[in-house]
Amino acid sequence: MTIPTTTSVAPDPSRLAMHPDCRPSSQKEGPGSGSPTRSQVKILVVEDEVKSAISLEKGMREHGFAVQLASNGEEGLRRALAEPFDVIVLDIMLPLMDGRAVLRELRKRGSQTPVVFLTARDAVEDRVEGLELGADDYLVKPFAFSELIARVRSVMRRGAQRQTDPMRIGDLEIDLVRHKAARAGSALELTPKEFALLYLLVRQRGEVLSRTMICQQVWDMNFDSDTNVVDVHVRRLRAKLDDPFPTKLIHTVRGLGYVFDEKR
Repeated sequence: MTIPTTTSVAPDPSRLAMHPDCRPSSQKEGPGSGSPTRSQVKILVVEDEVKSAISLEKGMREHGFAVQLASNGEEGLRRALAEPFDVIVLDIMLPLMDGRAVLRELRKRGSQTPVVFLTARDAVEDRVEGLELGADDYLVKPFAFSELIARVRSVMRRGAQRQTDPMRIGDLEIDLVRHKAARAGSALELTPKEFALLYLLVRQRGEVLSRTMICQQVWDMNFDSDTNVVDVHVRRLRAKLDDPFPTKLIHTVRGLGYVFDEKR
């Protein structure tokens, strides 16, 4: 299987999974929907060429990977910051925000997720630039799919150790491997959704996140203004994360949403 360079058409980005309080839009469900099992490796593919994206997704799923697609750089960055992935396969030439800018922002924000660059440019200086930005590997199109799988597995092995390091923000510690969090040395008993919500807020700390964005990222659904599911989960998370401590980490920005800020 060889992945060609094809005409750029944005793939359907929707990945819907029913939740009683966040309702799906009328968009047709795209390929690759469904929740990954705990044992599956999670891959984010950021590729704007629809045929390449679908081929990559299909092939990776056949190898047992759980795959999410993003069709432009901004969406790819948002998804990469919203939840943990084992590897990001990132095209360089993307609309809205190119792959180099995406990688630069990821590393600036402390993300150490392994990244494999995809590009049609094979000049030595291009490869060197990508690696110097923090890419873990670099693959030139067209390429054999088996080579991509081998490189993904290779960067996963190299990145395994750095992914085990907990995130620390002030007195808060988040263990992404064990899905556990603690504050001032005290364990926080969080549900899976509360942990996902905390991770999203922490990864985009300092930025106000709307209820729509939170619902899309935590539940992978479009926000229904008739529901208070986001507010309820934020309130429950605050009861565990903030109420027992003098310094509050989650703040409400009236009319806009929520922000994680340890300095307020």
